[in-house]
Amino acid sequence: MRSLASIQMVREITEIPESDFLEVAHIMGWQCVVKKGEFQKGQLGIYFEVDSFLPVEPRYEFLRASSCRANEDNGEGFRIRTVKLRGQLSQGLILPRSSFPELDSFNEGSDVTENLNVKKWYIPETATSGGVVIGSRPHGMPTSDEIRIQSALDLLDKLTGKPYYITTKMDGTSGTVYCIDGKVGCCSRNKEIKDEEGALYWMPVYKYGLREKLLSLGKNIMLIGEICGPGVQKNKLRLPELGWYVFDVVDMDTLEQYPYDKARELCENLGLTTVPLEERGDNFSYSLEVLLEKAKGKYPSGLFKEGIVVRDANRPKAVSFKALNNDALLKEKD
Repeated sequence: MRSLASIQMVREITEIPESDFLEVAHIMGWQCVVKKGEFQKGQLGIYFEVDSFLPVEPRYEFLRASSCRANEDNGEGFRIRTVKLRGQLSQGLILPRSSFPELDSFNEGSDVTENLNVKKWYIPETATSGGVVIGSRPHGMPTSDEIRIQSALDLLDKLTGKPYYITTKMDGTSGTVYCIDGKVGCCSRNKEIKDEEGALYWMPVYKYGLREKLLSLGKNIMLIGEICGPGVQKNKLRLPELGWYVFDVVDMDTLEQYPYDKARELCENLGLTTVPLEERGDNFSYSLEVLLEKAKGKYPSGLFKEGIVVRDANRPKAVSFKALNNDALLKEKD
């Protein structure tokens, strides 16, 4: 489960020009606008990442006017999102440890998401039903969540000097197709879906004839891709019909991801489209600041793209992370 709330150190405090009451606190690779003097460099606080959904409690009531949200999936609470304050990007929320006496025994870096009953803000990804749920995603089947690079800066060092590739992060819903021991199945991000031709998450199988193609391979294999098009998210790509963009191929006997070239070759043989490749190189050397600039830009539709995914070209899951487009986050509506 993604860490949404954790104990983190303020690495630096920087001033906001012409502001007497606000300044910027830097936490990991993030920055938050805070009240002047509330934090000092080296001080620990409770940091809530973007998309955290905080429960209704007195200590969060100051957020009510700006952040109170409710819907059928989430209930009522306070959503943390990307904003601009006094011209400064503010991503997440950091609060003093003194407001959380129940966490006194926790150390820097501790994940306190469950302790504070923090959930991930969720907006339904599809306008219509994705299909009939028949169970949870089968045990041991990898999911597709990428960590945001601001929360794992050490990954930059781990990838430095290695072959890499950067792909466009497509804005849709994650759809999985698997073939294991002669059975073909489909899953959403977290659930297994009943085999029906009209079900959204079975679209890749029926549209691309994958049942016969995967069975003919004689392999236990899983493919994960982004389903995009009408009725999915807001169809930022303005596609006239549904499509599936593969970004992961997994050997289900070893649970190892295919290297980039092998995965792309397989997809081509199956008649599938992979996520767009933006850049490839032999010697990764980018800083956080450069990657965040690379994450900006637009889809061919002219709408802001969601961001980029960066991976080791030889072993995709050895190092893998995403950098989101801050321009898109600032435009995001509930």
